Amino acid sequence: MATIDGLPPLRDVIQTYDLVAKKALGQNFLLDMNLTAKIARMAGDLTACDVLEVGPGPGGLTRGLLVEGARRVLAIEKDPRCIAALNDIAAVYPNRLSVMNADALAVDVGAALTPPIRIIANLPYNVGTELLIRWLSPAIWPPFWQSLTLMFQKEVAERIVARPKSDHYGRLALLAQWRCDAKIVMHLPPEAFTPAPKVHSAVVHLTRLDAPRFEADFAILQRIAAMAFNQRRKMLRSSLKGLHPAIETLLTDCDIPPTARAEEISLEQFCALSRAFAAAG
Repeated sequence: MATIDGLPPLRDVIQTYDLVAKKALGQNFLLDMNLTAKIARMAGDLTACDVLEVGPGPGGLTRGLLVEGARRVLAIEKDPRCIAALNDIAAVYPNRLSVMNADALAVDVGAALTPPIRIIANLPYNVGTELLIRWLSPAIWPPFWQSLTLMFQKEVAERIVARPKSDHYGRLALLAQWRCDAKIVMHLPPEAFTPAPKVHSAVVHLTRLDAPRFEADFAILQRIAAMAFNQRRKMLRSSLKGLHPAIETLLTDCDIPPTARAEEISLEQFCALSRAFAAAG
């Protein structure tokens, strides 16, 4: 069967290298090369970009990125069983694909890539949110990457783009939207994957802002958001009472009703409260 890049179909690659997906590694392989190429296109023009990919598995998305013209791809794969299959792809794309057998949570790859850099990945379900939070919370902003195009479980994707007064709105939405423009660009059903997960998936595209959307200290914003959303059904005057002895006054000064709940408060209001708390010591 013909493929878009002349390499063997991914089902044949999986059979050749006995790449049975491991639940412990959060693996669900996307085998339709038309879909992987479409995901690559969701990230925009890649011809002048280096791309970081995490969890490539047998290389379906990797091949899509290369077909769509990525200048260079650095693929980080924790599972040593997949390395031979990825090296086969590298041989067909000389000097355009580098493969690293490592845990993405344990390596710093910024120096290995040349800007502009985009991160594009079908993230392993078990580490996807943790990786996103790390990429959104570096010590220095703007970060080394230009955009993130990432696949998550649909519920996680909805949490990233959620708006106030919705069930999915919470800390992840605040963090993502404080520093990025975020939108869901693609939905995928379980049957698109091998093995089929029990949940639907979605691709989220995040474009970094040069500076956060509103002024706020990151650590303070995170602390306030954690306290507010950990008790999201409580009024803010109760959930934040341990933050400052005059919390009701701080809320009122920021035009936030003390009787409001976390899910009703906008990102701009959370940032205003962060500044007020910082000023109040």
